[in-house]
Amino acid sequence: MSVATLRYEASPPAAAIVPAASLQRAHGEAELVFGRRGAETVLRHLHQRNPCRILFPDADAGEPKLAVLLTTSGGLTGGDDIRIRVAMEAGAEGVVTTQAAEKLYRSLGPNTRIAVDLSIAADSWFEYLPQETILFDNARLDRRTCVDVEKSGRFLGCEMVAFGRAAHGEAMTSGHLFDRWQVWRDGKLLWSDALLLDGDIAASLASPFQFAGATAIATAIYVGPDAEDLLPVARELAQSTEHGGASLVGGVLVARFVDRSARVVRHDLMHYLMNLRHAAGRAAVLPRIWHS
Repeated sequence: MSVATLRYEASPPAAAIVPAASLQRAHGEAELVFGRRGAETVLRHLHQRNPCRILFPDADAGEPKLAVLLTTSGGLTGGDDIRIRVAMEAGAEGVVTTQAAEKLYRSLGPNTRIAVDLSIAADSWFEYLPQETILFDNARLDRRTCVDVEKSGRFLGCEMVAFGRAAHGEAMTSGHLFDRWQVWRDGKLLWSDALLLDGDIAASLASPFQFAGATAIATAIYVGPDAEDLLPVARELAQSTEHGGASLVGGVLVARFVDRSARVVRHDLMHYLMNLRHAAGRAAVLPRIWHS
């Protein structure tokens, strides 16, 4: 199993209004390794440090091993540092999701940092399906997700960001978002993607040349030897939504969704993930926690 180690990329510096030492900060970790024992996927390694916790509810019959991530703090804020590492050994099958939407609260200056490293060995199947991240006004998020997939491994992942809580009449007007993905296969970079928004978020969201009024965005990616074969299905699914599309980039199947309503984006993302799973030979379902 190959693992890519990347130097952490620093986002543009922010001037701290309150000295970091005067505030309590979270430095959480969650690590797990799934392996294969006979016909079953088993837990090989587990490490967790507050505020990160991992739960293991029973998966539906015929579904891969399920792990659910949560933060006991109820949300994250500036200066918090979270690291998530998941490895799938050869032949293992697993799904990692989150208990609920992750809330990023207003920062007094520092960024919230989240680093996610996912390693998928040969002949394994792994899904990383976190629920949406909600950015409160003046939140500052610096997030990196690195995926390393061996040649015969398969990976399905997603990410959704909501700019404010529209249901509560709240909008994100300013803050910082530096969000990037990298997908590697056998030591070769297949796909790299980054989004940087800083300062006047409201202007970027309103601009017809950027988000055209959207308040939520989502990305879904699939990596596997059958990715090219799934492209027609992915395009049909994504284009059946009002603002969605899919393409194949460097062997990575990428779908995007945007809308003025976070609820619509979540619905479109769920519909896409379930039906792409079905096209890939799995049941058209998501973890039950997505429906709670």
